[in-house]
Amino acid sequence: MSVDDVINRLASCQPLESVPREQIEWLAARGELRTYPDGTLLREAGAAMEEMCIVLAGRVAWYLEKRGGWRKRGEAGVGRILGPIPYSRFEKSPGRLVIEDDVIAFLLHRSHFPNLIADCPDLTAALVHHMIDRSRENRTAELNDDRLQSIGRIASGLAHELNNPASAAMRHAQSLDRLLTDAEEAARGLAAARLSDAQLEAASAIRKICEVLPPTRTALEAADREDDFSEWLSRHALDSSAAEPLAASNLSLETLDRLASEIPPDTVGLVLRWVASGIAAREVAREIASATGRIHDLVAAVKGFTFMDRDAVPEDVDVARGLGDTLRVLESKLRTKSVTARLETADNLPRVYGFGSEINQVWQNLIDNAIDAAGSGGHVMITATSRGDAIVVRVADDGPGIPEEHRARVFDPFFTTKPVGQGTGLGLDLVRRIVHLHNGDVDFSSQPGRTVFRVRLPVTGARAIPGAVAALTQEL
Repeated sequence: MSVDDVINRLASCQPLESVPREQIEWLAARGELRTYPDGTLLREAGAAMEEMCIVLAGRVAWYLEKRGGWRKRGEAGVGRILGPIPYSRFEKSPGRLVIEDDVIAFLLHRSHFPNLIADCPDLTAALVHHMIDRSRENRTAELNDDRLQSIGRIASGLAHELNNPASAAMRHAQSLDRLLTDAEEAARGLAAARLSDAQLEAASAIRKICEVLPPTRTALEAADREDDFSEWLSRHALDSSAAEPLAASNLSLETLDRLASEIPPDTVGLVLRWVASGIAAREVAREIASATGRIHDLVAAVKGFTFMDRDAVPEDVDVARGLGDTLRVLESKLRTKSVTARLETADNLPRVYGFGSEINQVWQNLIDNAIDAAGSGGHVMITATSRGDAIVVRVADDGPGIPEEHRARVFDPFFTTKPVGQGTGLGLDLVRRIVHLHNGDVDFSSQPGRTVFRVRLPVTGARAIPGAVAALTQEL
């Protein structure tokens, strides 16, 4: 490739289109062309990056290590500039650079950067603008990846949370058919027994007693009652399988003695079978109601957390409800980590103005981090109070605290103290940006045994600028 061809190719690259030709010629005279076949490992993660690389043909892909594996994060085609750029602090490759199509690249060693800055101001400006665009693209990609990981973790936890009550409801629904069949058969048997009105009244009285919810009993009390009822049934030569539901009701052994004295002995078993089936069916119905109610509450919490049924416009946001919904969404993680969380919100807490789903993302990131920091057996405390024209939310944990050397960088993008693959370092950066765009502020204090993040948001009336917050949602 001739020198003119190199100059023309460089000049046709989108980032350099407005650069005067003489500055492109300066660049071409000091760099060199290299070719790389498909499949070449151009740079390993962590390798020094000493040369600016302009792709003139082919494609270069980069891979980052995530959760123990290498994931393709992006690719650079013709006109893309990789590696260090004047004024950048880029020294090491953050991931693997792999040639995916045969590549022709123009490379300039960073030792030329001082002269480039002095002799080629337009070229320098174009490169810096490209560096800013590149940084913005990478940051947006990382934010989206972090958000997807967060959604994935929440979805996994919710799937587990929903599976338990759904399985319970299905299991109880299947047993309900058997119980209803048993009750019908017992009822037919009673009809065939042709009991007198007084005897039927005695049987109905037993069933009415069982319709009232019994008092709460300890496991030991329940076991003792079941043994007593089982012995009573055995003494009367009756099936002891009815002992468990009868013992769980309000019945007493004295009531059973009266029943046995008022109706024929061969009918007592039918009456108790009819009563026990009814008790068990009502208990199963209550369990189904409880399980489906749990599912309803979880779905409502997800809807409240995501604002999925609302338009993406700013509105008055109930912070207390958002904190509650966020905690319910994170219940699975709390149990997995064996962490106890407590929420206290002031009565009549004022509302704040903004995007509810974004504000809830602040709570999700802070509480999620607090759970990780607290560790197994730890505690997380969330409070929300009103202070003047603002609401102050505090998320505290009793973990080891943030080391002194890390405190100045806690809100920096991509900074994380979590192991590789477990954190992107964008959660607290996102918290800070969302809070600031809602005209609030966030800070923290930390010492061993107590770390507190404080978020202050103005109440409705001191309203955030909708355009600024909308810009955040468009970026994300």
